[in-house]
Amino acid sequence: MTERHDRRDFLKQTLLAGALLGTAHQACLATPRGARMRIGLVTYLWGQDWDLPTLLANCEKTSILGVELRTQHAHGVEVELNPDQRREVKKRFADSPVTLVGMGCNWDFHHTDTDRLRSNIEGAQAYAKLSHDCGGSGVKVKPNTLPQDVPVAQTCEQIGKSLDEVGRYAAQYQQAVRVEVHGRKTSELPIIKQIFDHVTEANVGVCWNSNDEDLKGQGLRHNFNLVKDRFGETVHVRELNLGDYPYQQLMDLFVKEDYDGWILLEARSKPADRIAALHEQKQVFDQMVANAQAKL
Repeated sequence: MTERHDRRDFLKQTLLAGALLGTAHQACLATPRGARMRIGLVTYLWGQDWDLPTLLANCEKTSILGVELRTQHAHGVEVELNPDQRREVKKRFADSPVTLVGMGCNWDFHHTDTDRLRSNIEGAQAYAKLSHDCGGSGVKVKPNTLPQDVPVAQTCEQIGKSLDEVGRYAAQYQQAVRVEVHGRKTSELPIIKQIFDHVTEANVGVCWNSNDEDLKGQGLRHNFNLVKDRFGETVHVRELNLGDYPYQQLMDLFVKEDYDGWILLEARSKPADRIAALHEQKQVFDQMVANAQAKL
C-alpha cells in the first residue's frame, strides 16, 4: 500500500508540474511582442527643475514609471553625495513605483588630449558607481564628434576601447554602459557600428537617440538593423506626436524585435502643463505599441 501510495503521489506531482509548465508556456506565447517595453523620462527638459520628491510624484501620477537622471539637474543626485545620502536616494526610489533607470552623463571619449580622455573615463566610472549605490542599473555616455585631422578608424577604435574600459569597471557593480547615438558625424549609425566593432564588453550597449541622421543613407530600417544586435536597455525619443520623425515606424521595428527596455522621453518642447503633456505622451506611446502589435 505504501509503495502504491507513493507512486500515486509521484504521478500526481508530475502531472501537476507538467500542467504548471504548460500554463507558463502558454502565458509566454500569449504575451504580445513589445509588451515589456516601458515608457520613462529623461530629466530634460520637462524634469530638469524638479527636485527628487517632485520628480517621483509627477512620474507616479502620470504612470511614467522610469527615470534617467541627467546630471546637473535639480534632482541633485551627483557623485558628491556621501554614502548616507546615496542610501537615502535608493530608499526614495524603493518606496516609490518609479524605477531609477540610471544616470545620464555627458562623458565622451573622442579626445586627442590623453589627460582629458582619462578624466572622462574615470568620470563615467564614478557615475556608474553612483548609479549602483542609488539603485540604478546603468550610466549613459556618448561620443560627441570625430576630431579633424584624425583618421575616423582611429577615433572609432579609441572610443570603443574607452567604452570597454568603462564597461569592465561598471560590470563590477552590475551596471550597464549606454552609449547615446550623439554628436557630429558620430550620430550616424554606420559610425556607431564602427565604434561597436571595437567593443567587446557585453554590458556596453547602444542607446538609440531618434536623430534625423537615422533616416540617412538607406533609411531607418537599414540603420536600425546595423546596430540592433547591440541595443542596450534604453532608447531616447522626443515627443512622439510632434515633428516628422517616423516614430510609428520606429515602434514597429522595436515591437517586431520584442524589445524589452525603456523608451525614455527626452522632450524638447516647453508645454505650459507638463503633467498633461506626460499623460498625453503615455497615451500616444501605448497606442503606437498597440498599432505595431496589430501589424504582426
